[in-house]
Amino acid sequence: MSANQSPAGKQPTATYDSAFLRACRREPVPHTPVWFMRQAGRSLPEYLKVREGIPMLESCMRPELVAEITLQPVRRHGVDAAIYFSDIVVPLKAIGIDLDIKPGVGPVVANPIRTRADLARLRDLTPEDVSYVTEAYGLLTRELGATPLIGFAGAPFTLASYLVEGGPSRNHEHTKALMYGDPQLWADLLDRLADITAAFLKVQIEAGASAVQLFDSWVGALSPADYRRSVMPASSKVFEAVAGYGVPRIHFGVGTGELLGLMGEAGADVVGVDWRVPMDEAARRVGPGKALQGNLDPAVLFSTRQAVESKTREILDAAADLDGHIFNLGHGVLPTTDPDALTRLVEHVHTRTAR
Repeated sequence: MSANQSPAGKQPTATYDSAFLRACRREPVPHTPVWFMRQAGRSLPEYLKVREGIPMLESCMRPELVAEITLQPVRRHGVDAAIYFSDIVVPLKAIGIDLDIKPGVGPVVANPIRTRADLARLRDLTPEDVSYVTEAYGLLTRELGATPLIGFAGAPFTLASYLVEGGPSRNHEHTKALMYGDPQLWADLLDRLADITAAFLKVQIEAGASAVQLFDSWVGALSPADYRRSVMPASSKVFEAVAGYGVPRIHFGVGTGELLGLMGEAGADVVGVDWRVPMDEAARRVGPGKALQGNLDPAVLFSTRQAVESKTREILDAAADLDGHIFNLGHGVLPTTDPDALTRLVEHVHTRTAR
């Protein structure tokens, strides 16, 4: 049973009629809903205070700390949805991959996966591996009430990139070398990661997630033909695995303007758009039947209040004819963003779009 549905004969849950979930379903909304990727994190002084001295991965495994960090932007900004505080490599750590998140670098894998023998290190993920996730969701859903909670996971391609490269990469040379040079091993790797990712999303949905987002942060490095052939089957497998829960499925990547239609085709109900493509053009590329999410450039928030409002109006005007639009940034909140700028942005979008 999903967080948006209830057994036959009973009323839907408190989140069902929220502006966020209505927009995901492309239904009329009282205002355009707003949330921000990376809204829970480094831009908030209260986050820096509670995280002080605690490594990133450890902070993702402390249910009470996760709940507090997840709630902070909801309290401060009045956003229309919370997003679960975690990291895309958490399920990999949970199954025993030797990795760490190094400050200023990102996820670093001790022993990259590049051979068929390495696949054996990617065992199935069980709910017991991430029991702290279930516990944190229990704390959060009680506290959030009618505010939806978004679960998330890293998409198979992006997880594969970290595993194959050994960490973040500008050119993804090892990843592409494997993808082109041994397509069967590549397909088997992504298929294994699809199973792990789907299992991680299922844990979150069954614990109370109202929607889930699949982050494919690095897939913009690929051409449409490579995406369709070498990535889309695994992403589709993830979306199909959670389809029966009835929660909206969001798909987002960076630099994916040429892939927007395929990302929707992979099985998403909502397609995230970065700032490089206007919302009306994104709608044309994606086609009918999908809601869209986005797409203010995060760097705009460092400009004047007038400039932020002007760029926001451009986005809202471009999205005016969409069946479903969720306002977001075109990527995550930058660490040095003024939190007050985010609070003002939420208020501006709500006021300007009030029906």
